[in-house]
Amino acid sequence: MSLYRMTVIFVGVLLLSACERPSSIGLQTEVLEIDGVERTYHIYFPSDFNETEAAPLVLALHGGGGAGATFNQGTANTFIPAAESRGMVAVFPEGVDNQWCDGRTEHLAEDRNCTEIDDLAFLEAVIDQMIAEHGIDPARVYATGISNGGFMSVRLALELTNKLAAVAPVTAQLSVALAEQEPSQPISIMLVNGTADPLVPFDGGDVKIVKFGRSRGEILSTEETVARFRGFNNCVGSAEVVNLSDSDPDDGTAVQIESYTNCIDNTEVVLVQVEGGGHTWPGGQQYLSEALVGVVSREINASELILDFFLEHSKP
Repeated sequence: MSLYRMTVIFVGVLLLSACERPSSIGLQTEVLEIDGVERTYHIYFPSDFNETEAAPLVLALHGGGGAGATFNQGTANTFIPAAESRGMVAVFPEGVDNQWCDGRTEHLAEDRNCTEIDDLAFLEAVIDQMIAEHGIDPARVYATGISNGGFMSVRLALELTNKLAAVAPVTAQLSVALAEQEPSQPISIMLVNGTADPLVPFDGGDVKIVKFGRSRGEILSTEETVARFRGFNNCVGSAEVVNLSDSDPDDGTAVQIESYTNCIDNTEVVLVQVEGGGHTWPGGQQYLSEALVGVVSREINASELILDFFLEHSKP
């Protein structure tokens, strides 16, 4: 195994993974077969879940090398409590070889054959099965994720728009490889990006696993990504900009929220700009040193912010 591949695995496995043994406490595991490949996902049902009441559903997509079973731990155990308190069903799918085919075709061919692994079909099948078997509200299905999982949620916003009401990628933007695609319907999106992310550059360019590593695909800037989705949703007018008060002066970060709300079908485009934030989940774990991945912002609980955003949106 090459040193490069070992580095990818080392960084990725620690991304959103709190310990060596995945915790499955409170999770129900299901298996689907897609094109002859067994695919696994884990479900968290809130304590008041009732299949007759059409609950909302959120897909939470792990980072590259990570695991669905440990997604909650990587958020410092904030994601499941946020879903529980909001009556949302959370699904944590597992990528093949702990990766997602997120559309960055320039590098994914080196790691896996995305012509044989159909992540889009898998996630669509998960949604359909959750609706059919657990009475999920088809108008309130959402997706979020970090890094590779964040890029995959951007891809879903372009290619699975008929199933999703909103997405919220964290530390991810629109890749150049997908830049010419357009969603079939308007879709709400919240981007949560750190301006000091050393792996996924806020201002666009080449994604890196380590600071001087080989390119993991070229991406548009955060500003360009916001502009594209404003265009997709026919948003007009200027943004409402809110600078949050500094609740933790010692973390070296500040948060500005830029919202475009005058868009068709009541969609919305929101940027949560974490000044000084790194390749991290705000309010989550400092899973590697700040020198490698940057700072975790303590100004917001991204799990709560994202799920509240989702619940403001449903498909017409």
